[in-house]
Amino acid sequence: MVVGIFVAETREFNKPSTAQVTLLLQNSNYLYIMSAEGANEDCLAWAATDQSGILSPYKFTRRALGNDDVRIKITHCGVCYADVVWTRNKHGDSKYPVVPGHEIAGVVEKVGSNVQRFKVGDHAGVGTYVNSCRDCEYCNDREEVYCEKGAVYTFNGVDVDGTITKGGYSSYIVVHESYCYLIPKNYPLASAAPLLCAGITVYSPMMRHKMNQPGKSLAVIGLGGLGHMAVKFGKAFGLNVTVLSTSISKKEEALNLLGADKFVVSTDKEQMAALAKSFDFIVDAASGDHPFDPYIALLKVSGAMVLVGFPSEVKFSPANIILGKRTISGSVTGGTKETQEMIDFCAANGIHPSIEVVPIEYANQALERMINRDVKYRFVIDIQNSLK
Repeated sequence: MVVGIFVAETREFNKPSTAQVTLLLQNSNYLYIMSAEGANEDCLAWAATDQSGILSPYKFTRRALGNDDVRIKITHCGVCYADVVWTRNKHGDSKYPVVPGHEIAGVVEKVGSNVQRFKVGDHAGVGTYVNSCRDCEYCNDREEVYCEKGAVYTFNGVDVDGTITKGGYSSYIVVHESYCYLIPKNYPLASAAPLLCAGITVYSPMMRHKMNQPGKSLAVIGLGGLGHMAVKFGKAFGLNVTVLSTSISKKEEALNLLGADKFVVSTDKEQMAALAKSFDFIVDAASGDHPFDPYIALLKVSGAMVLVGFPSEVKFSPANIILGKRTISGSVTGGTKETQEMIDFCAANGIHPSIEVVPIEYANQALERMINRDVKYRFVIDIQNSLK
């Protein structure tokens, strides 16, 4: 999914050159003091250098490992629509060269002297953000994605040393341990990568609305990277799951591949009418423009619908929610506590995203295919074996 838009207040800083440095985060006027160690090393990557979004090989320097940092050798990186947004300057705030990728999984190579949660050899992941103020009510509640001063995004954001963050289409990454996740070693790293955006984006609102209770009814709109994970979580939670789609061609995969209980063509008024007031919860993962009233009418009294896609506008009749005591809400990814819980839940219950693993040389084609919805259901780049 595309995480919320935050435009940073920026100032230019000289790159630090001493071992003990004051690092200013040029995001929202808050300050970090950290100790840097070690010589910088070249990082291999693929990057977009202009708004064409075309990716090509690129080398850059990561910041040095700090006392609280974890250095992760990236083995896999998921492909998300956010990668399209910022490589192609869809929001007008791209900072080229852009190294995309915020579904990152790999192996810990080095840890800073203060690091407690990770050791060399651990499997670890990084999601959609790599820093936050750590002092507001949301950071204190480990809901860092909603940081009052703005979370620092994994790519195209501003890092603690004033440089532009660069994402997972690269050989390694250096991140403060608070924003890294421990991946159980019995869980495949290729499967773990999509959990860090697509997975948590649907898991978080489902947990918030208590949709982990067996017997409840769930409908899923949009059977892509996010939607297919909502189906998988729904079945793991013991829910009755219905997929709503405009395309009859997705019926077989929804029922037989993903295990949904029912498939309904949403343009069929008769089928939709038969579902009136039947769902406790709807996950709307469709980013294209679509009507909302036909779906809201499917909610039970006090039912809820959460938007995790990004249509250009949302329109519905107030009566549709007022008379049914219904709730319409939104959600982005999730906080660090909840994300770790989700990873552990997937490992314990054998929940794996449906992925297509590709080499880095295929990244441009993967982005085009994703735009054209030609993927079932998440591309994952094999960084370790293809980025040389």
